[in-house]
Amino acid sequence: MTDTSTMLAPTRPEFERKVTAPVGLGDVAKPLSFAERLGANAAFRRGVILVLLAFAWELYARWLASPLTFPTFLETLQALRDGIASGVIPQRLAVTLQTLVAGYALGLAIAALFTTAAVTTRIGTDLLSTFTAMFNPLPAIALLPLALLWFGLGRPSLIFVIVHSVLWAVALNMHSGFLSVSETLRMAGRTFGLRGMGFVFKILVPAAFPAILAGLKIGWAFAWRTLIAAELVFGVSSGQGGLGWFIFENRNTLDTASVFAGLLTVMAVGLVVEGVIFRFLEARTIRRWGMQSG
Repeated sequence: MTDTSTMLAPTRPEFERKVTAPVGLGDVAKPLSFAERLGANAAFRRGVILVLLAFAWELYARWLASPLTFPTFLETLQALRDGIASGVIPQRLAVTLQTLVAGYALGLAIAALFTTAAVTTRIGTDLLSTFTAMFNPLPAIALLPLALLWFGLGRPSLIFVIVHSVLWAVALNMHSGFLSVSETLRMAGRTFGLRGMGFVFKILVPAAFPAILAGLKIGWAFAWRTLIAAELVFGVSSGQGGLGWFIFENRNTLDTASVFAGLLTVMAVGLVVEGVIFRFLEARTIRRWGMQSG
């Protein structure tokens, strides 16, 4: 028989080795310089882009030398300042925003009803797919004659076309987001006894919120441009025109600088909504939940 004592592992001496910091690597994490911090700031980068665009606008307008067709950026700022100081632009903007909020909110409410029915019942799915196939390709501006015929010249007509522009885009994105929710989450919700509206708002809505937020952005963009276009055609509501009507009036009087001032106001509202409101909403929801990188 083999002697087991000869098969034992040899005893190794124990020792401690002192670990020293590597030489020549420098700091693993060093503070960013001022230029690097500015480059990492999205607001600063966008501001630089806007300044460059304004500079190019000014140079081109001066080279063109035709204030009637293309005023300079400084002339447009002067017209914008005069319009704000006189109270015309704030008053017209307030009328437009009131109409926008009413139409946008109504469109979202109807889209939520359609989408909820689509994810809970088969007939709801059939209704949503049929209606979106019929009405989504239909431009909202094409409904202006019908809006005038049905609701007359006023705010209800504007709200009607806004609802049409918002409804189908938001409903499609919501429904797509709900369909992308994993079956694991769905089964977890059913395990806890969630049904109907509880299942939608506690399981589907949080999981599909990135797609829902994308739909809200698309719906906002559609609503804003549809409203301005509609106001250019029949924007007077109860004796008060909106921002689109302000642009139309100044076009008729050949005040091109004021036309550009109105367009600049439209773009400024778009920048504020996209860069402040929606970014704040993203930061408080999908970024905080880890569903989107910063």
